Order: sequence, then C-alpha cells, then structure tokens
Amino acid sequence: MTVVRQTAAEQATATGRRRASFHTLTVAEVRRLTEDAIEVTFGVPAELAGQYDYLPGQYVALRTTMPDETGQPHEVRRSYSICAEPRSFADGTSEIRVAIKKDLGGLFSTWANAELKAGDQLDVMSPMGAFVSKHGRDGKTVEQNVMNSMNHPEDLAGEPGSFVAIAAGSGITPVIAIARTLLAANPETRFDLIYANKAAMDVMFLEELADLKDKYPSRLALHHVLSREQRIAPLLSGRIDAEKLQALLGTAIHADDVDEWFLCGPFELVQLCRDTLAARGVQPEHVRFELFTSGKPDRPEGNIGRPVIADESKETYKITFKLDGLEGKVESPTHARESILNAALRVRPDVPFACAGGVCGTCRAKVVTGSVTMDENYALEQDELDKGYVLTCQSHPTTPDVTVDFDV
Repeated sequence: MTVVRQTAAEQATATGRRRASFHTLTVAEVRRLTEDAIEVTFGVPAELAGQYDYLPGQYVALRTTMPDETGQPHEVRRSYSICAEPRSFADGTSEIRVAIKKDLGGLFSTWANAELKAGDQLDVMSPMGAFVSKHGRDGKTVEQNVMNSMNHPEDLAGEPGSFVAIAAGSGITPVIAIARTLLAANPETRFDLIYANKAAMDVMFLEELADLKDKYPSRLALHHVLSREQRIAPLLSGRIDAEKLQALLGTAIHADDVDEWFLCGPFELVQLCRDTLAARGVQPEHVRFELFTSGKPDRPEGNIGRPVIADESKETYKITFKLDGLEGKVESPTHARESILNAALRVRPDVPFACAGGVCGTCRAKVVTGSVTMDENYALEQDELDKGYVLTCQSHPTTPDVTVDFDV
C-alpha cells in the first residue's frame, strides 16, 4: 500500500482550516532570556514537519500533566507564540521555538522556567492563530499562506509596506518573528516597534532586537519604553497611557502612513491602542491584535470538561456538534449555563481548545442551527462573525437545539 502524506497546509487548502492536533515533541534546547523568561526549542521530526509549518505570529499550545493543589494528576494547557521565523533543514526536520515568561502564580510557566530541560517531552499542538500579516495577500486565508512559509519566506510579505508594532513584555514574542520576516522579505519595507517593559533587565530578546537594528538601520526603528526606569528621553519613560500613546504616535511614529498595525500585550494596553487608532481613523481591517489573556479565565478541567450535575426535573439544551466528520450529541442543563466547549468535551475529549478564555480561537466552530450568545471574543474578526463562527469556549445556547460544526 502506498501512503501519500498530505501536509497540514495542503489539508487546510482543501478544507479551509487546519485541524488542531497534538503530537509529542522533544525539547532540543532551553535558553535563558531574562531572569524570568526562557526560549524553548522543540525539534520536529521529518514525518511531522507538515503538521508544524506556520506563519510568523502564530502560536502553539503546550500540554502536560501536573499535580493540582491536592496532588492529583491534572492536565494543563498553555498557549505560547512562536518567536522565530519558519526554519527547515536539509534532512526534512524543522523546529518550533517559543518563549515562556514566568507569571506570578503561573503553575506551568513557573515549572517550565525552573525545571524544563533539553530531552524533556511535551505535547505540542499544531500552530494556529491569525495574528499574522495580511498585507498584499489578496484575501488568502492564513492556512493557505502557510504552504510556502518554510522554504519561501519571500512569499510571506507580499508588497512592500510600512508596519508598526506596539508590544509589552512577552508580547514581543510573535512580533519579533513578524518583524524579522517582513524586513527580510522586502528591501523597501519599514518596521517601527514600540516595546514597553518595566526595566531594561526585563526586555526579552534584547540582543536579538539590537542585532536586527544593526542589520536594518534605516528600515527598523526601535522605541524602548520603560515604566520603572528613567530614560534620557522623557517620552520613553513611564507607563504608556493615553497621553503618552498620542505623543508617541505624533512624534516617534508616522501614524498616518502605516499599512498594518500589530498590537500584543495585556488587555488594557491593547484596548487603549485599538481605541486610539480607531479615533485617528485607522480602519479595523488594518489592525492585528493578540492578548496575553482576557483577564477572565474559565478553563475546562483538563480535557474532560467541568463536571455538570444534571437534574432530570430541569430542562436541557440539546447540543449537536460535528468534528472530524463524526457527529456528537450531548445534553446540557439549562440552569448550568455550560459552554458548548465544556459540554462537548464531556463526550469527545479531542474537541480542540487551548486557552478557553476567548483569546486564542482554537475552539472556533460555525453555528449551523439554533443560536448562541458569546460572552467574550478577542480572536474572531468581523467577517468570521458574519459567517456564523463562534468561540465555543465562550458560547452558550439560547435555543433548545443547537448544532455547531468544528470542521468548516
């Protein structure tokens, strides 16, 4: 029997969207970036290379089992942006590099910074996400553009353009990959970066950014803003608030001549930037944004969903979902206000999700029948909403019967 391996990108071209799936990868290297941040490189074997091609700006979810507060094994998933431009090797292998910054009280990030080492193995999800450049792409989907990302980086940038990124802390992770790729792909492209941190010691990829500036001195402008450390220029000292942002856009950045904006950081900063750009007349389709977190985590428990107690005397919602061509059905008590994702996980543990906070978009599905209400949405764009797509982790039925499709 002859087996023809179809890459994830080719599958995406046929289906319109790549299916998120986990594979166990080995850690090739762990490199210290700052006192509280590491860069982790995963080796991707040749037989899985097609599953891990990606566009700069996309992310992967990492999955492992750790003890919870009671000492019981508990599945933990965390999403991290890929921090390097696509790279493949002559033997068909490739690599995925992510940066993990230790969060206060963060179970996974604290463990990774203290314990993760070369040779360890973790489950790594195939790359996902729409925080990518769409400039000059003729409306192609993210997945369609993945096809050439490994060996033809010149195809990623499209037309030359002027780009601006505003990042804070670990928000630099996807931005540095995007900047490297766009600057390398077109000799006429210009990239401006406003990067906010507390102090110089907190700046991730400090040397890499300096090297990038040396490589493109006339086309890359770096503006390091430090909130707790005095800089020579007052404009670059202190927290970025509305007044400082307006000043930066009025002096350091030529805001009226930008083709595409990239915003990545905590909710408050990203929302401030979005509101400010909208007030300046920047069209939403020219702004890409990604959040650290929504600030309202509501994670399913492991891969089985939060337990829900059914009461036969109470009414239920009937939820039907399609996944990998198979149909699943589950009933959800109306009083539980259970998300569609949580309900589906109770009968299909392979339903795709990563953050469960309305941020990453991994759990996206299309409402086929019935209707839902969605609590939060920081991942879907307006055209997706218009077509009936929802984030199932944030969606609750509003009709007795609801059908969603994860495959379209």
